[in-house]
This record gives sequence, C-alpha cells and structure tokens, in this order.
Amino acid sequence: MVVEEAMDGDMSLSNMVLSFLEEGETERWPENDEEDDDEEGSSGGGSAESKAFWRAQHSQLHEALGKTSTAESRIRAVTEEAVEKMRAPAGAFCSCAKRAAAGDCRSCMLRHVVERLRDAGYNGAVCRSKWARSLDIPSGEHSYVDVVLQTRSGKAARVVVEPSFRAEFEVARAGRGYGALVAALPEAFVGRADRLRAVVKAMCAAAKQCMKENNMHLGPWRKHKYMQSKWLGTSEREAPPALDAVAAGSLPPPEKQPKFRASMLSFDFGRAPVVVA
Repeated sequence: MVVEEAMDGDMSLSNMVLSFLEEGETERWPENDEEDDDEEGSSGGGSAESKAFWRAQHSQLHEALGKTSTAESRIRAVTEEAVEKMRAPAGAFCSCAKRAAAGDCRSCMLRHVVERLRDAGYNGAVCRSKWARSLDIPSGEHSYVDVVLQTRSGKAARVVVEPSFRAEFEVARAGRGYGALVAALPEAFVGRADRLRAVVKAMCAAAKQCMKENNMHLGPWRKHKYMQSKWLGTSEREAPPALDAVAAGSLPPPEKQPKFRASMLSFDFGRAPVVVA
C-alpha cells in the first residue's frame, strides 16, 4: 500500500481516507521498527503505567511547544492571519482552477501564506519533501512553507511553517489521552527544526501507544520515520511566487531563490533580510 500526499491534494479528503484505512486496516507492513522502539519506547499494560505514559507525553509536548522566539511569534501571526483569510467565506479563490474556494486547496493555501510572509519582509518559500519507500514505510511527499532568517551572528536559521499541523496527527478512534495531545497542538506550527523534531517524536510515540491500547495496527504513515520525513527530510525549496508581478514592475524584485536538493539540516540557506529578535 503506497500513500502519497500530493501538494494539491484536498486536506479533508486525505484525512477521511486515512481514517478509513485506520479503521479497516488489514494489510500488515513488516514490523521492522527497531528505531522507533529505541527512540519512543512503549508503555502498555496496567492503568497506572498508561497514566504515567500520558503524563510524560503531555510534559514533553508542553516543553517543546513552549520554546519560541519573538521572530517565530511574528511569523505565526502572519501565517494565522493568512490562513484565516483564505478560509473566510469571502476569502481568496483557488488559482489552479481545481476548486472554487482556495481555502480547500492546499497548494493555493501555501502560496498565499508565502505571499503574505514575503509582504511582511520574510524570506519565505514553498518547500516540497519527497522520500522513497523502505521496508517499514511507504514512499511519499509533502509540501509546506519555510522561512530563512538571518541571525545576529550572521548565520542563517530555518523556520518551518505548517499551516495545518494539528490535522497531520489526527487519527480515527483516538483514545482520550491521544485526543488531548492532539487538541494541545497548534493548528499552525511555526518553529525551528529542533523544536519540531521534539514535537513529532512525542506525538508519534503517543500514536503508537494509542494504537496499542486500542488493539489496532499502527499504519506505516503514522510511524516516526514517515512523519519526520515530511518536514525534516530531503526537500526542495521552490522559487517565490508573483514573478509576473515583478516583471511588470508592480513589486520590487525579491532575492534570487536557489533550489535545494540536500538535507534541510545541512544545506546553505543563502542570504536573508530578517534578523531574529
């Protein structure tokens, strides 16, 4: 079974399909998940042990989400405003002619977020990650937004922006413990890689425990390796939008954006105009 997330895919339809598969999953992927077991562990059995596990996950998630900078808070405000406008009844319309309302089109949503971020002076762009199938997870791809900031030390810092972060972790028939963790997630995530890595790790461990307590199979698209690949794997940063407007002289020319095909944790981000507060 191969599950791929196309950039133009309908978010609600994708969630419905995954929910259906999680409720009626019969195909078993090889349980070659030693890395997940080592990193996330497993807490099952008695009620006291289960409660201790969920308390620990709440603590880890709270700590990871609580670490934010002034620059990240400003980027989050711009992102939330852009998403709210897209989803409003009189919001922007889909420019790819696939849907009437842009709020239902992920590709238009991401482009609109990037446009608003660049209007606010941030070096934002749409990123597309893609990973190959392995023994324990299917191949896939995912699109999101990132912002490159210039720190006071002169180094570039990368901030990941996921407008529909909470929806990425929703599962069918979630227990009370896991449901509380999902509810604690921000609808839109804005943060650096280290903070995102901690959140993904905590949520994937929780999803694994939730499936175990409900005697359900953990779908390969819910595993730590798969979820981490969405935002922390190999990605390509696309050129900024509105190039036609720049050519027409209605907008100032943005910085030239290179395309990256190396790991997002190691490539050179180039220059960026915004300084971290």
